Amino acid sequence: MSETVGLTVSELNLVILEALRKEPRLRSVTVRGEISGFRHHAASGHWYFSLKDPDASVSCVMFRQNTFHSAIRPRDGDSVLVSGYVDLYPKTASLQLYVLNMRPAGDGDLHARFEELKRRLNAEGLFDPARKRILPLVPRKVAVVTSGSGAAWHDILNVSGLRNPSVPIVLIPAGVQGERAAAEIAAGIRTANEQTDADVLIVARGGGSAEDLWCFNEEIVARAVAGSRIPVVSGVGHEIDTTICDLAADYRASTPSNAAEVVFPDRKELRGRTDGIRLALRRAAENRLNEAGYRVKNTYIRLAAVNPEKRILRLVSGCALQRTKLEHSMRKRLEEADGLIGMAEIRLKNGVNRRADAADAALIRMNERLKAMNPLRVLERGYTLVTDPEGRLLTAAEKAREAGEIRIRFADGNVAASVRNDGSIT
Repeated sequence: MSETVGLTVSELNLVILEALRKEPRLRSVTVRGEISGFRHHAASGHWYFSLKDPDASVSCVMFRQNTFHSAIRPRDGDSVLVSGYVDLYPKTASLQLYVLNMRPAGDGDLHARFEELKRRLNAEGLFDPARKRILPLVPRKVAVVTSGSGAAWHDILNVSGLRNPSVPIVLIPAGVQGERAAAEIAAGIRTANEQTDADVLIVARGGGSAEDLWCFNEEIVARAVAGSRIPVVSGVGHEIDTTICDLAADYRASTPSNAAEVVFPDRKELRGRTDGIRLALRRAAENRLNEAGYRVKNTYIRLAAVNPEKRILRLVSGCALQRTKLEHSMRKRLEEADGLIGMAEIRLKNGVNRRADAADAALIRMNERLKAMNPLRVLERGYTLVTDPEGRLLTAAEKAREAGEIRIRFADGNVAASVRNDGSIT
């Protein structure tokens, strides 16, 4: 007889897991039930609880990344509507509902109405960020629309008294829960605009269920907030609560106390900021004065540089200097010219003298030569010249006989003579 082979526990759990995951109805479910055994795991941030009705319960877990977006912080006994999927933890075969979203069980219709009104008002531009106004740094007066007996009013008084009790507050009482609350809130907003000189308006209420806060989701309140000439701060519910009033307001505070913190500036912080601004202004003024002083000094220097009187003095001084330079240059040139003329005169005189000496020497030489060639000099050596009466030189005896009368010139004078035919002289 062969041994029967069975599944291991792990294999069985995996088969169950596979079967669960093949069932589409378990991949996206919405379940209504009551919270039981709620536990917030501090280390992981996950929520662990059971969801039960009179006849059954199911284990649930909501992971940290989903709890951040939850509209409520559940407590044991709360009736809630959750959405998620069913899965199996294979190690222990523990069936769990993994919750993705959670809201109060009675707000299904309210949520649909909220989304419809939000879509319609947003299309009209009531939530446009460009419409949001900046709150004054230090308000002169603050108006508050809320219940005079509610925790929100006392929270605002406490916070404002600690931060800046010098800012006056005007309470405009209005119901913040019930059928008439929306109309009273809208009327309170109009009263704040018409009968007070407040420059900031707080619309506030403490926490509560979606039904409790629903009056702040009414259209009449949204339009009153959007139409307010005074900037509106909405401090409704807790941080996880978001209302139409929040979306229409100029500023959304997480709680009424936070609304007071936003509106009422802390005196110590203001003093510090004022001191810082005063110091910054002083430094800026000193810097501006220093810069202006530098500019004035530079301007004075530039003006002094272009002063007509100084420019004329500089021009006169420059002219005098140029005149002195010109006179010195002319004197130097004249001295140089005089020197050159003197040297030229000396050279000319020397040249003339040399030329004259040379001419004299040449003249003496020529004179000597002429003397040497002068026929009269020959007469001194005993020779004579014979000429006819007209002074023609006779060089032959025949011509002397023909002339008849002759003149004989000696070195010391002339002698007249007659020539006979026989050639004798008488």
